[in-house]
Amino acid sequence: MDKKIPTLKKKYTEEIIPNLKKEFNYSSVMQVPRLEKIVLNQGIGQGVADKKIVNAAQEEMTLIAGQKAIQRNSRLNISNFKLREGMPIGVKVTLRRERMYEFLEKLLVVALPRMKDFRGIPSKFDGRGNYTLGIEEQIIFPEIELDKINKIMGMNITFVTTANTDEEGYALLKQFGFPFKK
Repeated sequence: MDKKIPTLKKKYTEEIIPNLKKEFNYSSVMQVPRLEKIVLNQGIGQGVADKKIVNAAQEEMTLIAGQKAIQRNSRLNISNFKLREGMPIGVKVTLRRERMYEFLEKLLVVALPRMKDFRGIPSKFDGRGNYTLGIEEQIIFPEIELDKINKIMGMNITFVTTANTDEEGYALLKQFGFPFKK
């Protein structure tokens, strides 16, 4: 059985590793930063009032990621928000290995160019080489059918890398083809 290797994984092993090794003067291939996981997260504030919104968000997130999304429950009681401990307030998916590379390719090639007034993404890292991208509408993904959605919601996509610095993380994601603003 011949398994198809995702295009970006092949690009990482054949092009990105040698480029980064040369750029940062790494002595070993193991020092080269790599993409560890991609976490998709969607907070649903209206989920407190209506459980159907959380279930719909879970189904949409499962379609987008190609992997089952899990509901995240609140850990605190907050009376001002009518929030009780254990109520579903968000949806999360963690992608690794092949699925991660497939999602990344779909995001870079199909979804980001579909954003309206798209002029690149900000290059703000967290200080440890990880990057979080905020998306305002889930409808940029091709799996979402406009007729079937009842509410436009945003999401955060976090790219967790093994890079030690923001500079290394930026170089890694730039090599993958992230359209950072100048």
